[in-house]
Amino acid sequence: MQRRHFLQTALTAALCSASQAASPNRRPRILLRSSWQVVNIGDIAHTPGVLRLIEEHIPEAEVVLWASSDLSDEVAAMEHKRFPQLKIVKGRIGKDGQVSNASLAEAIEWADFLLHGSGPSLVAAGDVAAWVKHTGKPFGVYGITYGSFWDQDRKELLSQAKFVYFRDSVSLEHAKEQGVNCPVMEFGPDGAFACDLRNEERATEFLQAHGLKEGKFLCCLSRLRYTPYWTIPAKKRPIDPERHAYNERMKEHDHAALRAAIIAVVRQTSHSVLLCPEDMTQMAVGKEMFLDKLPDDVKRRVVWREKFWLTDEALSTYVRSAGLFGSEMHSPIMALGNGVPAIVCRFKEQTSKGFMWRDIGLGDWLFDLDNPADHDRIVPAVLDMVQNRDAARERVASARALVERRQRETMAVLKSHLS
Repeated sequence: MQRRHFLQTALTAALCSASQAASPNRRPRILLRSSWQVVNIGDIAHTPGVLRLIEEHIPEAEVVLWASSDLSDEVAAMEHKRFPQLKIVKGRIGKDGQVSNASLAEAIEWADFLLHGSGPSLVAAGDVAAWVKHTGKPFGVYGITYGSFWDQDRKELLSQAKFVYFRDSVSLEHAKEQGVNCPVMEFGPDGAFACDLRNEERATEFLQAHGLKEGKFLCCLSRLRYTPYWTIPAKKRPIDPERHAYNERMKEHDHAALRAAIIAVVRQTSHSVLLCPEDMTQMAVGKEMFLDKLPDDVKRRVVWREKFWLTDEALSTYVRSAGLFGSEMHSPIMALGNGVPAIVCRFKEQTSKGFMWRDIGLGDWLFDLDNPADHDRIVPAVLDMVQNRDAARERVASARALVERRQRETMAVLKSHLS
C-alpha cells in the first residue's frame, strides 16, 4: 500500500472512530486477537468459544477478529456460519507503528479494547506490544498457559494488562513467582470450553456409514510427544531429527495403556471405539499405534477416522459419544463444555495445561504418562466412565458448573473495562 494512501485511510478511520465515540449510545468495541493455526481443531476452537462468551455475556459489544495469516477460507466460512456478522482482519503492526493493510488499520482505530484469546502462551505478544506502544489503548488476556520458552521476557508486557486469566493454576503460580503483576490475575477457563460449533449432517453421515450408534461409542485420541509438523506439507518445515527420534522412542510407552483401554472397552462393554484426530498428523499415529496393533476380535468394533475434520464436525460427533479418552487436551475441553465426560492423559512436553482438569475438580480423570503408577489406573478409569454413567454425568455437571461460573465472572471483568 502507498504510504500516502495508508495515512489517509488511518486518518479517516480515526476521525470516524472519534466521532462515533462522542455518542453516549455507541456500542463497545472489542478487537479479538486469536486464531493461531488451522491444523488443529483445538486451536480453531479458541476463537468461536470466546466469541460465544462475548455474545452471551456482553451482547451489546461489537467484535472484530484479528486472525493469524494462515486462517483458511474453509475455517472462516465455518465461523461465519455461526457468527454471520463477524468481520475478520489479518496483518501486523510494524515496529515503526505502520500497519500492514487498511482493514487492520481501521480495526485498530475502531476498537476500544484488545482481547488476546486463549492459547499455549501469549501467542501474539509482538502484536500486543505494538498495540500498547502505538495506541495506548487497554488490553486483556483470556485463558493462556504461561511458562514455556515462548513466554520469556513477557513479564513487563503482561503486567500492563487490565487482566490476565490463566487456564491452569500452575501457570498462574508461575506468573506470580516471575513477578507478573497486573490488577486481575486469576484462573480463567480456556475459551474452547464455550465452543458450540456444529455440523450435524456430516457427523450423522459418518456415524451411519461406520455403524456407530449414538451413546454407544467412545472417542479415543492419541498424539506423539512433539507434533511432527514436518509431515504437514502446508507447514513447509524440515524434519527435526532430535524430536523425531524422541517421538519414536516414547510412542509405545505413551500408547500402551490407552490401547489396553480400547481392548477393555470392546471386550467388556457393548461400546465401540472411534479413533479420531485433533490435529492433521494424528490419523497416521492412531492407525500405527492403535488400529494396527489391536487383536482381530477388537478391530471389528473399532473405527479409524482416516481423514482430518474441522471443529464443527468433531464436536457434533463428540456430543453423540459416550465420552472421550486419550492424550489430547482440547477435544476433552470441547466435550466437557458440551456435557460429555472426558479423560485426559498428559506428559511434560504438553506444558502445564492438563492441570486445568484438576482445577475444575476432575483430578481423578487426569493421568500423567510420565508417572508409571498412573498407567495402571487408565483402564479402570475408562471402564468406570462407561459403566457408571450416572456418576460420570454428575462429575461433568459439577465441573461444567464451575467453568460456567468462571466464564460469567471473567466476562463481567471484561465488560467493566468497556465502559
